[in-house]
Amino acid sequence: MLAENLRTVPFAEAVVRTFDGRHPCSLCKVIANASKSPKKTDFLQPLPKLEFPLATQAMLLVTPRRSHFVPASDEFVDSLSQQPPTPPPRATGA
Repeated sequence: MLAENLRTVPFAEAVVRTFDGRHPCSLCKVIANASKSPKKTDFLQPLPKLEFPLATQAMLLVTPRRSHFVPASDEFVDSLSQQPPTPPPRATGA
């Protein structure tokens, strides 16, 4: 609003007009109308409370009889210790 007032009046008068409350801009009018209207309250639905019954029996987890472990791969570690095959590219002045 100050910028609009500066187009038509000197700086000191533009500041006074901006903040005196007698010359509201369109945004100020919209805010004033919104504050006069009844407030809407959006009620969020409460989340349902999750209740789980207590287990009545003990639970036992058993692994299959035939199980084998896959060894961890060291390919990434090996690649870190090797030098690049060629020197890095040089920037060219194009």
